[in-house]
Amino acid sequence: MQKKHSHLGHALRCQIYALKKRDLSQHAIARELGIDQSTVSRELKRNSGKRGYRYKQADRKARNRRANVYVKRTKKLSGFALRFVISKLKEKWSPEQISGSLKKDHKIKLCHEMIYRYVYQNKRSGGGLYKHLRRKGKKYQKRGSRKYAGRGYIKDRVDISERPKIVEKKKRFGDFEADLIEGTKKGKAVLLTLVDRKTQFLLIEKCPSKNASEVRKAMIKSLKPYKGRIYTITSDNGKEFSEHALVAQKLGVRYFFAKPYAAWQRGLNENTNGLVRGYYPKGTNFAKVDVKEIRRVTKNINNRPRKKLNYTKPLELV
Repeated sequence: MQKKHSHLGHALRCQIYALKKRDLSQHAIARELGIDQSTVSRELKRNSGKRGYRYKQADRKARNRRANVYVKRTKKLSGFALRFVISKLKEKWSPEQISGSLKKDHKIKLCHEMIYRYVYQNKRSGGGLYKHLRRKGKKYQKRGSRKYAGRGYIKDRVDISERPKIVEKKKRFGDFEADLIEGTKKGKAVLLTLVDRKTQFLLIEKCPSKNASEVRKAMIKSLKPYKGRIYTITSDNGKEFSEHALVAQKLGVRYFFAKPYAAWQRGLNENTNGLVRGYYPKGTNFAKVDVKEIRRVTKNINNRPRKKLNYTKPLELV
């Protein structure tokens, strides 16, 4: 049985033509083909010519109509909208962020799927816009358990189950998730990332190594300007965070650890690290990355509108 309101193909058009030649009513044709009567009515109305309904002509009319619809839609992606799309793609904005910002700030309605189609059309033509997409057009792969999650015992570890429930609600600024981004095996330097759960505001600090003492210093340095506005920090169970008590004491916050092999408990941090990887892919030697460059990347990411924030930028909320 054919689904109701489905798109008609060449075979069904041939059958409609043959049944109509037998002077069957629209209702009888629909019942015979197992489709909705409105589908038959619409097909005959839209694709008939001066000599009545003919399946070859109907096919041609349908193809032309679809092509015209596509042309009308792509006209939206021109002028200011096109320049905006290209510039923001180069700034690592996602098509959804671009679409949301166009609607919110410029009153331009442009579906993010149209932006994706433009990017892939550009790719087929030899262009490189797809390289600015977060995954460079590759299919999403679910993360497995983190390599270093749960490795070893951390003294005075406080489990996430003891974290105040208000943190889950994301109602206040000052509940940060922490993680490290590692580079090439030859370079010891790493990036410490801290992201606020409510505003998605990101802080990135370069550490000369993943030594616990270095990570502690970097965390305090990065969060010190916000002292008094910070409530909690949550990280994984890596030994690089073993000096958490000193961090909590210096900043006046409470420090918690996610459960081993539960990266989803710090999902925002994991996702934000993916944004950073858009600038620094795996294998980057962070020892050679300039601090000013890291500040620029941080600012760019914080200036991106976020879907979950109704396309407001994190910097606007801090």
